[in-house]
Amino acid sequence: MFDTETGLDELFKAAFRRYPTGVAVITACSPDGPVGLTASSVASVSVTPPALSFSVMGSRSARAIVAAPSFVVNLLGPDHAALAHDFARAGRPRFTPQQGWDVLPTGEPVLPGALATMRGEPLHRIPVGDSTVVIATVLSVDLGSGGGRLVHHDRTFITHEGTR
Repeated sequence: MFDTETGLDELFKAAFRRYPTGVAVITACSPDGPVGLTASSVASVSVTPPALSFSVMGSRSARAIVAAPSFVVNLLGPDHAALAHDFARAGRPRFTPQQGWDVLPTGEPVLPGALATMRGEPLHRIPVGDSTVVIATVLSVDLGSGGGRLVHHDRTFITHEGTR
């Protein structure tokens, strides 16, 4: 039974910690330089036309991505657990040469080693509480050569090789 008066937010977070999801790093070019964050809320919305959605909270990187005219969703594989950690926490290294980043001709950072990368433009930005849901049209898709899986479950990144 749900407690509707106290603790509902904690129960809600606990419920979603039990639900494993894929992992992506969403990147954009801002007036202050490249920005990015780890997201586990990326979902397919439509095939025709290609569209996706994701939700972000109000961090500096999230605000820059929501305001950007375009962005890249980099779907991560098992070799990217450390990268997912770096982009999930403030103050961690980002966009280093060791992480393998490149830049598209349109200016967005892109991870060539990702399972797939999708460049998109926002169609709708919907504020919901302290988050924003972005629905975006997909302009291009590049499939990487890798395989395997990286999932986020109970605050942990898990690969086919085990927990990292």
